Amino acid sequence: MSTPQGLLPTLEPIMKAIAAAVGPHCEVVLHDLSKRDVERTIVAIENGHVTGRAVGGPSTNRGLELLRREAEDHDEYGYKGRTGDGRELRSSSVYFRGADGHVIAALCINVDLTPLQAARAALDAALRPAVDDATARDEEVFASDISEVLEKLIDGAIEQTGKTVALMNREDRLSVLTFLDERGAFFVKRAVDRVARRLNISRVTAYNYLEQIRATAS
Repeated sequence: MSTPQGLLPTLEPIMKAIAAAVGPHCEVVLHDLSKRDVERTIVAIENGHVTGRAVGGPSTNRGLELLRREAEDHDEYGYKGRTGDGRELRSSSVYFRGADGHVIAALCINVDLTPLQAARAALDAALRPAVDDATARDEEVFASDISEVLEKLIDGAIEQTGKTVALMNREDRLSVLTFLDERGAFFVKRAVDRVARRLNISRVTAYNYLEQIRATAS
């Protein structure tokens, strides 16, 4: 088993077992790092829909870092990852070395936390105490930098939807911008740009949403 292909017969059943036990939100990947072809390292994958990858797919930034400092121990468990569309992952990676000590393969497990975050958001919403909307006020934010005040406002706007950004639809994003506009957030320079980045939408889309909100309110 001194090559990635030699590891396949042993690891593929284990990969299937892990994916089946944890569920469809758990991706298990085997990377071939022996050829140093970082554009095509994936040789086996279960539940590739989690990150949208398939056999023949590329390495990640951690794989590139490993090749830069190969002599170090890169095994890591339970670290944070993120998909291209912003979903949070909990990941673990184990690396295999050949007889010469060079890394030849990596077995990686990536669990999409979106279902758990959605469940937590639902529970939080159900358990949130009722308040009198007529008298309820936001907490006042004291900071030495207006950017920090803006970030707190954005955090509060996202929180009031009861969803993570990855689960938001158009109405949720409109709700976030409405929340911020009512609180004067867009008096802060480049606030629209920062909100757009946080919501994973374009600057143009954010401005269009803001125009719709103000047109409706007028």
